[in-house]
Amino acid sequence: MKTGDEAPPGRLRRMPSWLINQASAHSHRLVAERFAAVDARGYHYRLLAALQDGGPVSQAELGRRTGIDRSDVVAALNELADQRLIERSPDPADGRRNIITLTPAAGRRLAGLEGVLAQIQEDLCAPLSPAEREQLVGLLTRIVEHHAQAR
Repeated sequence: MKTGDEAPPGRLRRMPSWLINQASAHSHRLVAERFAAVDARGYHYRLLAALQDGGPVSQAELGRRTGIDRSDVVAALNELADQRLIERSPDPADGRRNIITLTPAAGRRLAGLEGVLAQIQEDLCAPLSPAEREQLVGLLTRIVEHHAQAR
């Protein structure tokens, strides 16, 4: 009986789409397990990193920057607010919107999550040399950018 982790026979093992899906499933599992172990989720990291990189922004813009659905942004921001990692304040230009900013504690939390994420990258890419990892990132970047432009 197959467990789902076994390679299928024949030609499927040579199909990039199947291999990318399998690697993605392993990556997703590692991210979910490791972030859960430190009481976090992948969305938390994405939102905190986007705020650190781009500065304060509206919830809607934060969703666009991170590619996270609006309802998921609100739920994750509620969790981050409960942890006192972000603050919401009315947008002076439009009182109907909230501007999201990081608190001082967010920088420490983000640094901790980046450490977890670095270990995830190490575990995911364990069989690859540093040069192969760079090559993999380059190839995947080309695929992602090509399809993003095609939309």
